This record gives sequence, C-alpha cells and structure tokens, in this order.
Amino acid sequence: MTTAFNPELDLILEREVDASPAELWQAWTTPEHLKQWFCPQPWKTVECEIELKPGGRFYTVMQSPEGQQFPNTGCYLEIIPGQKLSWTNALQPGFRPVNSPELSPGHECAELLMTASITLQASAKGTRYTALVQHPNTASKQRHEAMGFEAGWSAVLDQLVAAIKQSR
Repeated sequence: MTTAFNPELDLILEREVDASPAELWQAWTTPEHLKQWFCPQPWKTVECEIELKPGGRFYTVMQSPEGQQFPNTGCYLEIIPGQKLSWTNALQPGFRPVNSPELSPGHECAELLMTASITLQASAKGTRYTALVQHPNTASKQRHEAMGFEAGWSAVLDQLVAAIKQSR
C-alpha cells in the first residue's frame, strides 16, 4: 500500500537518525520498549498492547503529569517488518469502524481521527525515518498542527533514539 503526501490534509516528519531500521522496528513493535519513549515527556505511556498483524490492536494509555490517563485504541493497517508500520484510530481492531463516543474523552486528541505510517529506510547515518499522519479534513490537520505536531513528534523521535542508544 503506497501512501502519497497531501499537503492540505497530511503532516510529515522526516529525519535521518543514528539507529538501524531493526532497532527502530523493535522499539515500535515491543510494548516494553514503546512505553519508554512514546509520549513527549513529562507525559508517560503507562500501558501498551500490540497485536502486530493487519487488523490487530494497537492500544496505549497515556498519562499526564497530573496523573490523568487517556486510553487510545487503534487498528494496524499495514505491516512490512523492518520497513513500514501503519495504523489508524479511525478503526477498532478487526477493522471495525470507531463509534465517536468510544474515543478517549477529555483530551484534545480524543476527537482527532488520523492514520499514521512510519517508514524506515537504511541510510549512511542509520535510518531515514518518515512519519506521515493523514487527516480526514483540513480542520483536523490544522488542529493537529496547532497542538504541536512538529515539536511533539520530534521530541518523541529524539526520546526513541535516546532509548535505543541507552540499550546498546
């Protein structure tokens, strides 16, 4: 499945990082690893479940610095081991459509439906890392941008690379 970038609806983060595609893949697909870096600090990921197959469950619980918890359930769409991982919060596991009240209430991300893809390509430095986030309309994209997409996803990527380096 090829995904084209639409600047009116999508946000993208592209960087070269000092980690191999295999290390990044493991960090994205192993709950114990993902919990270490998935939220920009001082937020935390306190729960994670991964059913790594198309239609499988991608579940996290994010916790604010004040201790408030926000569960997030998504569905994996495409999995190419070591290369690409795509998921959406617009579908529940088994490709079942999300019913809006089932989204995590009380947080600005609660009504932000999106599809995300992480692509990993080996490079001279380590990996060309691309995060593409697709939105259903321009208002949703603009809202995600205003929430701090660039800063937040960049911070998370920095935390991910730091966690990998620490585990070497």
